[in-house]
Amino acid sequence: MTENILELENLKLHFPIKKGVLQKTVGHVKAVDGVSLKLKKGETLGIVGESGCGKSTLARMVMQLLQPTEGQVIFENQNLNNFSKHQIWNMRQDMQMIFQDPYASLNPRMKVGEIIAAPLKAYKKTKGLKKQVLELMDIVGLKREYYDRNPHEFSGGQRQRIGIARAIALKPKVIVCDEPVSALDVSIQAQVINLLDELQKKYGLTYIFIAHDLSVVKHISDRVAVMYLGKLMEISDSNELYEKPFHPYTDALLSAIPSPNPEREKQRKRIILKGSIPSPSNPPTGCVFHTRCPIATEYCKNHIPPLQNVEGNEHHPVACFYPLVDEKLKNN
Repeated sequence: MTENILELENLKLHFPIKKGVLQKTVGHVKAVDGVSLKLKKGETLGIVGESGCGKSTLARMVMQLLQPTEGQVIFENQNLNNFSKHQIWNMRQDMQMIFQDPYASLNPRMKVGEIIAAPLKAYKKTKGLKKQVLELMDIVGLKREYYDRNPHEFSGGQRQRIGIARAIALKPKVIVCDEPVSALDVSIQAQVINLLDELQKKYGLTYIFIAHDLSVVKHISDRVAVMYLGKLMEISDSNELYEKPFHPYTDALLSAIPSPNPEREKQRKRIILKGSIPSPSNPPTGCVFHTRCPIATEYCKNHIPPLQNVEGNEHHPVACFYPLVDEKLKNN
């Protein structure tokens, strides 16, 4: 995994707030505010954070379903902002998406076979169409006799398998998974994650895996990016992040994960963040996290911390003036 297949450069999406009869712009909702990420071929990048932090908006910008206010999406060294509609249409063969709600993303009037065949028909790859669809059903663990059934006849996990079969039908290079297991039972979540892992190994897929559950992200991601109020707080190798988080926000998120070990669960110290997440239409000055941060100072209120590597950790950028480096290193 050496070559970058996807790069996000200073991505921003600010939705205008309009009021009055003349619909005058009175402000902006900063849904995503300056996100830069690089994704290597064959890796899984997890993106985590509370609801409303901009994860799904970022995913839709990657897929060109939303146009950024500022910044670039570069896929295989090509800037997608410069693409025509026809070029975007062709690009989507290489970039597909798995949606959060496995029922809402499937047409209830279409049979399973028709749903999976839809992308193949759209791109005129119809030679041996039924055979292709049946093979895709085999790959994702759906029985062939389900071919003529409707989505309402299936469980949530089975519906998500239909969505996955549709996503891999065109043999894409990148798949954006927008909270693909959050609507499923825990036991079914594990099955779907294992399926995604198997498909990645078999086809060399690259994933962006979005979730709010850090325990889910840990099992599938090579690297994890933590978002808060439209900004990146921390990026790190998955194992290192869970063992040594350097940002106070990441530390608080990880403290909420229950441990299956009863002894460790007794020793777990939950970090409760004060207040609620601010509105993206009126974010705090300085560091956006300072209103809830347990170690914030006056300096944090007036200055924006850059996302930069912590000294001695070349691949662990953190947006914090007082990262928890010393404390974490002492505990290890």
